[in-house]
Parts: sequence; structure tokens; C-alpha cells
Amino acid sequence: MLQDTALTPQEVADILKIAKNTVYELIKRGELNAYKVGKKLRVDFKDVEAYKNKSKTVQFNQVNQLNNTVDDNQISLETLSPPLYESTSSRDFVICGQDVILDILSRYLEFNLRGSRILRSYTGCYNGLFALYLGKIHISTVHLWDGDSGEYNIPFVRRMLPGVPTIILHLACRIQGFYVAKGNPKNIKGWEDLKRQDISIINREKGSGTRILLDEHIRLLGIDNNSIPGYSRECFSHLAVASTVSRGGADLALGNEKTGLQVKNIDFIPLQPERYELVIKKEDLNKPFAKAVMEIVNSENFKTELEGLGGYDISETGKIVAEL
Repeated sequence: MLQDTALTPQEVADILKIAKNTVYELIKRGELNAYKVGKKLRVDFKDVEAYKNKSKTVQFNQVNQLNNTVDDNQISLETLSPPLYESTSSRDFVICGQDVILDILSRYLEFNLRGSRILRSYTGCYNGLFALYLGKIHISTVHLWDGDSGEYNIPFVRRMLPGVPTIILHLACRIQGFYVAKGNPKNIKGWEDLKRQDISIINREKGSGTRILLDEHIRLLGIDNNSIPGYSRECFSHLAVASTVSRGGADLALGNEKTGLQVKNIDFIPLQPERYELVIKKEDLNKPFAKAVMEIVNSENFKTELEGLGGYDISETGKIVAEL
């Protein structure tokens, strides 16, 4: 029966008329059920149909709530907020973050913490820190830039986890910059170009480190964010905003260099390095999951795998950069 048919990610992409990378994003976010056959991902046809039916309801409700200035082309799955998974058992381990580095870390943890469930929440790091403060997750990633101090992460961790002793463990440095159309037809050079009325943007969701980076620079430039064409349009990931620029849906988006290299018809304008790090409560440091994370991140195998990905500076990987 068709309902029992197993589909490849490419076949799912063809059915939904989306890119195969978007299928992987949906699976990662838990919005589309999938399973492995050997090393290959498969999706049942019935789950694709269930996903389509659920999406129709969600999108209809969102359309009624969105501002009329948002283009219909931007009302898509990419505007949905990712779920925040919470542990339901003492054997569960929840880590918040979106970068591919965490895919690698999760794989190592699955091997080291036999019998535990490694749960990934793809929510932004601002919300991740809040969830860590509330005790809903175990570790949060963080890449939050403070415009007043020019410092990454420490100011936000201090403010958002008051009275909670923590450590900040360094994973890698990445380059943040603008995605623009191939050849940069609008001659976009830097942050000052956000003042131009002939440039439209596609934004990241509230709570993401990239959104906060943009908002901090807008604040420092004294720009009214409502004056920026496209500011209210949101997508969930670097890949989604880069794809929007590639399709001509916006002139500019902010994201990391590595993702931009994966998308056709995109040029990348580097703006600043960012620090991508983990926040762990000190009270958890003697627990098996925290010990495993510390051991993995400092291992040569893990560092070698990150180096092989390209696009990351791993010179400080595994270093405790702050105790708060």
C-alpha cells in the first residue's frame, strides 16, 4: 500500500516541492518523522501526509496573525518556532542549539552515555539560556554579542542566570556576515547599508544569536528597525535565510560563512567573528553527562572532525573561558 511506502529524503523533497536540505531541517526539528535503515534516512509516506495536513492548519492560523506587510511567499514552514524538548526521565539529556557541531557532539554522547536519550532542542540560544535557568534543559549553546562591551556570551550569561554558578566551555569561532546575491548587485558592504531603503532583508527568529547580533548593531547605529524593509519577516535557520536571498526573496540576510557556502548564487560578506560556546551549571559538573561533554570536546577525535568540516576556528576548543 502507498501508505506503507518508505521514501528517501529526495523523494520527500519532490513531493513537498522543497529542497532536500529543508527536509533534513524538518527531520532535525522533529517536525517530520524519520528513521534509519543502515546509514540511510527513510520517511514513511503516511508521515509525509500527516505533516502536510498538520502544516495546513498551522499555516492557516499563522496567516491570520501575520502583519499584512509580510509577503505571502514568506508565509512558510520556516516561520514556525522550533519545539523546546524537555527531559521526562532521569536518563534524558537535553542540549539546546542549532549548529552542525551539536550533531557531532550528540553522536559522541550517544556512544558514551549508553541507555540515555540525547535530545536536541533547536530553539535559539537566548531561549536556551532561559530554559537552562528554569532547569528544563541540561546544556545550552550561546553566541550572544553585547554591543556595549563588544563581548560575546559572558554579559548575557551573567544577566540571564543570576545566582546560578556556571562555566562557559568554548566550542569554536565562526564568521558572521551578510548573504547577498551572486555578484553583490546592490553593492552591499557593511552594517551602514541597513540604513538604505533600496535594500530588503530577511530576518532570523527572535531569540536566536544572529537576530540579537543584528538588533545590537541596529541599536548602535540608531536605526528604527521598523524602517528596514523586510525586518519583520522571519526564518528559522541560516540555511533558510540564505535560500531566501538566493531565490531573490530578499537582498540581504545575516548568517555564518559556512552555511552561505552551501547555497547556490550567494556571496558572503564577512563582518565579525563570533564565539560559539556551551553553558553548563557548576552543580552538574560531576554528573555523567557533563563529564562526557568535557571529555568529548577536549578529545582529538572531536577536534579533528570539526577541523574537517571547515569554516571553524578550533584553536580554543575545549577551553573553559569563564567561571561565573
